[in-house]
Amino acid sequence: MCRYIFITGGVVSSLGKGVCAASIAALLQARGRRIRLKKLDPYLNVDPGTMSPYQHGEVFVTADGAETDLDLGYYERFTDISASRNDTITSGKIYEKLIGKERRGEYLGGTVQVIPHLTKLIKDFIRFGESEVDFMICEIGGTVGDIEALPYLEAVRQIRYERGSANIMCVHLTLLPYIATAGELKTKPTQHSVRELRSIGIQPDLIICRADREIPETLLHKIAVSCSVPENRVIAGIDQKTIYHVPLSYYKQNVDKQIIEYFGLEHNDKINLEKWHLIESGITTHERSVNIAIVGKYNQLQDAYKSLLEAFLHAGIHYKCKVNLVRIDADELDSQIYRQLDNVDGIMIPGGFGTRGIEGKMNAIEYSRKNKIPLFGICLGMQLIAIEFARNALGIRDANSTEFTSDCSNVIDLMVNWYKGEEKETRTRVSNLGGTMRLGNYESSLTSGSKIQGIYKLERVLERHRHRFEFNINYKNDFEQAGMRVGGTSADGNLVEALELEGHPWFIGVQFHPEYKSRPFSPHPLFLSFVGALIERSESMGESKVRKI
Repeated sequence: MCRYIFITGGVVSSLGKGVCAASIAALLQARGRRIRLKKLDPYLNVDPGTMSPYQHGEVFVTADGAETDLDLGYYERFTDISASRNDTITSGKIYEKLIGKERRGEYLGGTVQVIPHLTKLIKDFIRFGESEVDFMICEIGGTVGDIEALPYLEAVRQIRYERGSANIMCVHLTLLPYIATAGELKTKPTQHSVRELRSIGIQPDLIICRADREIPETLLHKIAVSCSVPENRVIAGIDQKTIYHVPLSYYKQNVDKQIIEYFGLEHNDKINLEKWHLIESGITTHERSVNIAIVGKYNQLQDAYKSLLEAFLHAGIHYKCKVNLVRIDADELDSQIYRQLDNVDGIMIPGGFGTRGIEGKMNAIEYSRKNKIPLFGICLGMQLIAIEFARNALGIRDANSTEFTSDCSNVIDLMVNWYKGEEKETRTRVSNLGGTMRLGNYESSLTSGSKIQGIYKLERVLERHRHRFEFNINYKNDFEQAGMRVGGTSADGNLVEALELEGHPWFIGVQFHPEYKSRPFSPHPLFLSFVGALIERSESMGESKVRKI
């Protein structure tokens, strides 16, 4: 029988429900249990694909091409289980399905209501795949008290009623704010949050209290008594050095044992946490350090490049190296670029959309190319590598992307222009922005003898994509004659997947997003190679850094 664990949040948003859910999943997985994680988001967007990074942070892409909340990235990184479009739902998607059924007459002329029709669809989503796992862990987005979340919480209440409380566990993640003037952590917001949850008909079975400092036992006892939760199920969720310390923090407080005992399952002390101890060692033990400039346009928001930042951390764990990420706003890079990039060992040009910051990113690419500073470009980063090279190495002064201007030599253009016949016709007719990009896993053929092929040690790779524009394959020969090699193409040879500069220590751009597949216990080979090259370069150069301006 599948058991359900529902994760809700209280007091404020952004408490880390995704990390909480992923950490619980990792501990149960370490006990040999089969798990599946799902995310239920109350917002009315069908998916976050058209949302600004400032609104939502990173859009995580699953192998089957779903644009999802970044929490699914945590799920994958902690458990190494690939998420799918069946593991994420939004109110927009639920209502879209509901209205579709109503328009088709599937409700037989009846009045369509939140209860029972909408909640049934939510329950159907939650229960999908339950026969394949021991635990279904479902994170409810938002905060208890949000109007948008009410149908989801009602669905949870109904499932608990239908399945019995012995098969359902509700974990409530909440905040204990510190009032500096009083010098105290306060429990009252948590009490009110639990009261709100109970008014909906849900009694939390385990409470995790977030705080930025140690929580006195007296406060944990107070929360237990006021919220009718056993004291050993009130957990101190103290801020950790990294998110990868959270599973071990939970383990030390017996969170996994409390869950096993709650469900009345066979209890033993066999748990394999070896990989988590290795990760902890790699994070805390630094034998060296490197500096990487992230030349981006969304640097004000940490979550905008979440998977990218985590992938660098994973490589750092492997090398026991502190990877210092220097955030540089692409809008601010000008002729004095050497002052901003002089002390970095490598440069990363991440993905993005729109014209803002484009010239600054290309300034960084040119600086890297001329000074042989290792550079890694992803998605838009690869496209800008192509544009910069066309302008400054091939002399095509109006080289650009048609994403930015139609009046240009289209080194980068809509991918539909590289398809023929009926497929091109079908792709050209697409007018909606949401879900119309090249999304999810696609196979790439790596060029024999290329640097990237040597990094992967494979002839073909499967990587996740999220883009609409592509390199103009008609420029391939001109680029390669000038020293910019095509390191990989799509399986059919129509699309360029990787560019690499010959005679440069490390200068690679890829159209796909390798960061999505990096794990703390299995870093992605491209990030490993890049950070490894920075370590080698830093150690060999020492203090001598003579660069062209």
